[in-house]
Amino acid sequence: MNRFFIRDKRFYKKLLSIAVPIILQSSITIGINLLDTLMLGNFGEGYLSATNLSNQFFSLYQIMCMGLGGGAAVMTAQAWGRQDQEGIHKSLTIMLYLTLAIGTVFTVLTLIIPGPIMRIYTDDESIVKDCIVYYKYLCFCFLLHGVSLTLTQVLRTVGKTVIPLISSIIGFITNIFFNWVLIFGHLGFPRLELEGAALGTLIARAAEFLFIGGYVFFFDKNMNYRIKNLFNTKFRDYLAPYFRYAIPVLISDTLLGLGNNMVAIVMGHISKEFVAAFSITSVTQQMVNVFTSGVMFASSSMIGFTLGRGDKERAYEEGKTLLSLSVMIGIISGFVIYAIKVPVIASFNIGEETQLIADSLMNSISFMIIFRMICSVLTKGVLRGGGDTKFLMVGDVAFLWAASVPLGALAGLVLHLNAFWTYFFLNIDNILKAIWCMGRFKSKKWIHVLKR
Repeated sequence: MNRFFIRDKRFYKKLLSIAVPIILQSSITIGINLLDTLMLGNFGEGYLSATNLSNQFFSLYQIMCMGLGGGAAVMTAQAWGRQDQEGIHKSLTIMLYLTLAIGTVFTVLTLIIPGPIMRIYTDDESIVKDCIVYYKYLCFCFLLHGVSLTLTQVLRTVGKTVIPLISSIIGFITNIFFNWVLIFGHLGFPRLELEGAALGTLIARAAEFLFIGGYVFFFDKNMNYRIKNLFNTKFRDYLAPYFRYAIPVLISDTLLGLGNNMVAIVMGHISKEFVAAFSITSVTQQMVNVFTSGVMFASSSMIGFTLGRGDKERAYEEGKTLLSLSVMIGIISGFVIYAIKVPVIASFNIGEETQLIADSLMNSISFMIIFRMICSVLTKGVLRGGGDTKFLMVGDVAFLWAASVPLGALAGLVLHLNAFWTYFFLNIDNILKAIWCMGRFKSKKWIHVLKR
């Protein structure tokens, strides 16, 4: 092996076998978001702003589920490495109970008080009104999507990456069809516009849940987890290690999600045009992020599996290679975003002011994406796979809340800086955290072999 990359074809073959299905799955998910944005973009900036802000609150639950699933994945990856099926069952049971409990809370909140929730994000009553319409159906997605998302993460740790991909394909086709039918009123259905987009999303989430839940609970052999295990698995002895390693992931991801929501709140109070421009640029950013998602999830799974076998030195060398790949992908992604910004912005029916803001945001994103790539692979991949969850909890919280939120608010709401610098300061935590985490990686203190 050389200084930065492992010279082992088996490593790259395994990396691709995990990452490629995840990249394809992420691409499909982004495709759904892009089509939603393009379809609703036909009706002006109001709907774009409403769906973006509505999805910010929904994304808070998604991030919490990512924390629950990611925390469980730390446990299941190493359990899979030592062939401990009982440990997988216990981790899965705790994860599902927490997912259902939190999902119920979010469902009730959006059923009862959608208006007050959305007024946190914006003081534009026309946008709030549209958000309430959108949540009429979106509120029922929480439980369905939460279970699908957490099961997806655990499946990846036991080598089942194709099943989540098939689930996404099903969701993609379902979402396209019902959006086309319900938003525009085709095939004799009424033209529901924004309400149709929400209903189409609900139907797609239900289809994903039925497929991935049906596979896990009735067919999967690797985990061999059935519905009865949800009720008869005794996991009390596993609570201590689970809370030690998984709960810090939930806490850090939740606080990270809250911080990201604060960023959205800042943007929501700048202007409707800023929110609409960001909804366009965020889809573009997600398009290049799919490669990071693949490497990120593969990193966590591979590092966890290697440590489950007790090979610490190999885990460090694998982490070095994955970090080097993240830098390369980040630089390439920055060039791609800058190169495609003009045709992307031109494809939307938006005003001149929104176009200018979107262009400035694209310039800022093309630079910041490099540090975001490094952070994603280290924090959600390598270091998390190494069980370094307490350290990451501090890093995720400290830089976002101490730097990005206050500096972003100062830049956008007080100093009224242009979109480039507002976005830069709203995301400055990525630069700080990338530097901090690279130091942690080099120290090797992130390597932990978890015990039953």
